[in-house]
Formats: sequence, structure tokens, C-alpha cells
Amino acid sequence: MWNRNEDMAPSVVNDVAVAQPKNKISCRLSIIRDFSLNTSTHALPGIARSESLHNRIFWSLSFISFTGVMIFFVIKAILGYFNYPTSMDVSFISEWPQEFPAFSFCNISPLRLDLFWKPFLNYSIMNNWTSANDTTWGPSQFLDLARFLVNTFNRNETVEAYFYSLSALMYKCTFNNRPCSTNDFISFTSSVYGACYTFNAKLKNNAGQNILYANEYGGDGKLSIGLYIHGHQYVPFLMEGFGAVALVHDNTQLPLIEAAGIELAAGLRHKLGYRKKTTYLLSSPYTTCTDKVSPTMQAMFEYYNNTNYGYSETLCYQLCGQVYAYEQCGCVSPYLWNGRTLYVSSINRVVFAPLCELDNMCYNKAIGELLTSSSLMKSYCSECLQECVIRNFIVQTSSLSLPGEWEMEKIKKFVENSTIPLPTNWSSTWQDEIRKNYLTINVVRETSIVENSTQSATMGVVDVFSNVGGQTGLWIGISLLSIMELIEMLYRLIRNEFHIIRRKIQVNRQ
Repeated sequence: MWNRNEDMAPSVVNDVAVAQPKNKISCRLSIIRDFSLNTSTHALPGIARSESLHNRIFWSLSFISFTGVMIFFVIKAILGYFNYPTSMDVSFISEWPQEFPAFSFCNISPLRLDLFWKPFLNYSIMNNWTSANDTTWGPSQFLDLARFLVNTFNRNETVEAYFYSLSALMYKCTFNNRPCSTNDFISFTSSVYGACYTFNAKLKNNAGQNILYANEYGGDGKLSIGLYIHGHQYVPFLMEGFGAVALVHDNTQLPLIEAAGIELAAGLRHKLGYRKKTTYLLSSPYTTCTDKVSPTMQAMFEYYNNTNYGYSETLCYQLCGQVYAYEQCGCVSPYLWNGRTLYVSSINRVVFAPLCELDNMCYNKAIGELLTSSSLMKSYCSECLQECVIRNFIVQTSSLSLPGEWEMEKIKKFVENSTIPLPTNWSSTWQDEIRKNYLTINVVRETSIVENSTQSATMGVVDVFSNVGGQTGLWIGISLLSIMELIEMLYRLIRNEFHIIRRKIQVNRQ
């Protein structure tokens, strides 16, 4: 009896050793099978229930195929978010209170003949361009005039003494029927029109006076300015026509009056009716817009008498062209003589660049190279991005003839009291002179309704989750609860492995 039991003991031990791996494998399969039968994910229950190989292959291929398609659309949905798509939403609101815009104007002719002629003649004689006996002016002397101005700037001398002063130009000024004076304007210098003047610009550290609102003093928003242009002092052949140039712009916007200004003829009353339009762009990563003012741009703003102007994309391109022209030619465009203070990154310092002579084509060639080379534009103009907030004023113009006979005497008195010499035969021709030289500009707000165009993101994080959930639910029925079921299965498998390992440790200790 003892021998038989002794013979059977090894057999029992071997059976237990074989049974343990089988139980281990069957337990794992049981957990996986239980998950597959009860999960909400499509096709997995079909695989688990299949009793034939063909049926199991069918459901397996279906699951793999639809999972692949699902992954494709899920990745596409996620990548679509990182394209940062946007749309523009247009709305119309009644803005109150609404700031009255800034208004800038210049005499169409930059130079006064009576102040400019004698220094120019002396310079021409000194350079043997003309003789003391030849005091006539013709088109051929235009290049000499340009050389005179460039030479004056390069000697760091001012030409402001040759410009028209505001007190000599402005006959009258009212805002919402309240008188305004020369103290309500700031001056700036245009490279084309000389001395220009701005009403209602935003100033730095301006604690004493804020920007005027359209309904200030109980009015509706109307600025009226009367100007006398003194056309008999225009330099011949320098400009075509007689009148003024004007621009309605934002209070924090540099007046690019050379490109955007409206030309207004003398002898008329002009109405500039404006309405406001604002565009708001999203910042990074949706767009590359910026409001950052570069050191070079800030240096140029110093010429605008303490104004608090913001970033301008157009000005940025002008200044980066000046920097490239300076590096290639050692001088900059004479047409942008008010943009000579430049930060040159290649030498890491700010320079006050000299102007090129008008017949020196180096600067034209350099700027042409810059504007036709993407690599140069990226290197020199990488900071020139679109503004994040764009405020435009849509202006409609109309005009009437003036002045009336009842105002002629007052205008005559203003002209005679100005510092500008009177034209020849003024006593007999003064009425004709006034009709040829006087104009009125009325800047009027048409409506308080503002058109706002706001850029908004068309896809957010919630939209990404919705798109991904829609794709997974459509193709294989996965939801967040399906993921929790998968986590539960993994937890059970890990726990099962832990118990098996612990059982082995206990057996080894015995």
C-alpha cells in the first residue's frame, strides 16, 4: 500500500505543475473574452462569440479595416485643429461714446517761394548751376532744387523755415461749434508736402487733455476748418494744382498722408462725411499679426511731437527698405528724408543715415532687389506683420463753391495780417485771389453705427473632442466609457498577474 502511494506521488505533482500554466492562460483568456463579449465597442463581441474560423476572420478583418479608417479621420480632425481655421464675424453696433477721429492736413505745396528762393539761388550760384543775373525758374531746375534740399538735410540743417506755418494758413476753426486754435493741433513733417498739422491725435502722458469725443460739447461730431493756401507763393513746377491734402485717420495711427490723403481744391467748401470700420484679428497662433513697435519705428515717431502712435505695417516696410538701402549704398532714399534714424542689426547700432542724391540710382536698385527677393524680405522685413486691430474711416466727399460775398472782407483782413507777403496788385485783385486760394473743410460723422469685423476661431478644443468622438463612435462605436472598459480589462489582467507572482513566491518559500 505504501509502495503504491509512493509511486503515485510524483504523478500527482506533475499533474499540478501542468495544470498551473493551463489555469494561468485560461484565466487571462477569460478576462479578455469577458471584456470582448461585454464591451460597447463594435465587432469585438462578434469575434468573441464566433464559433467558426470564417466568422471570426470576417469580424476581425472588419474591425481592423474600420479601425484604420477611424484612425485616418481622427488624425485628420486633430490636424485640422492645428491649422487654426478662422472666420470673420461682421456686426453693426451703435458705439457710444465714440472718439472723434484724428484729422491731418497739409498745404499741397511744401515750400514758400519768398523764404526758399534766396538760399536756393545762393546755393546754385556757389555750385555754378546758375549766375547771379539769371533769376528765372524753370523745369530744368527741379533737379537742382532736389540737390539743394538733400544737401541741406545731409548738413543736419532744418528746412522748416521754408514751410507754411499753421497760423498763416488757418483762417478759422470750430469743433461742434466751439472755437479751436493752433494750440489744438500738432505739427509733423511730410516728405512730400512739408509742414502738416493734426487735430485730435493721441499724445503721450497727456493727463490734462483727453481725446475729444464726437458728442463733445453736445454736438454731433463736426470739425470745420477754413484755410487760405497763398498760391502765389507756390514754387513753380514743384507741384501741380492748388489746394490742400487731408486725411481722416485713427487717433493712434501715423498719418500716411502721402499715399492715403484726399486732395481738396481751393475755391470750394468740402464735406468729408466719415463712418467708422474696425477689424479685429486674432493673435498667434491664428495669425501672425503684431502691435509691437520696433526701435526704428519708435525713432521715427519722435518727429511727431510727443504723439502716442502705434505700429504701422506700411511704415515698417518703408523703414526696412531704408535699412537695406543704407547697407548697400551708404545712403537712403531722398523721398523718405523723415525716416533716416535707423537701427541697423548688422552693426547693432542706431545710425542717422545720409540721403542719396536724386540722380543716384543705387537706392532704387537696392529697394527693387529687396522687394523681389523672398529671402531678403525674410531677413530684413521679418518684423513687418499685419496689425492686430485695423481702424478705417470710410470717407465720402462732396463740395460747394465759396466763399460768400459777406465773408470776403474778413478773409481779406486775415490775409493782410498774415506774415506772408501779398501778391502783386493785391489791392485790385484781392477778391479773385481769395476765390482762388480759400477753401473750407468740414469733417462730419455720418452715423454712430460702427461696422466691426471680428476674427474668431472656428475650431476649439471642444470641437476637436466632438469630432474625434463622432469618428470613433461612427466607425467602431468607441466612447469614453469604452475606454474605461478597456482600462478595467487591463487592471484585471495586471491584478491577475500580481496574484500569480505572489502565489509563486509563497510556493517557493514553502
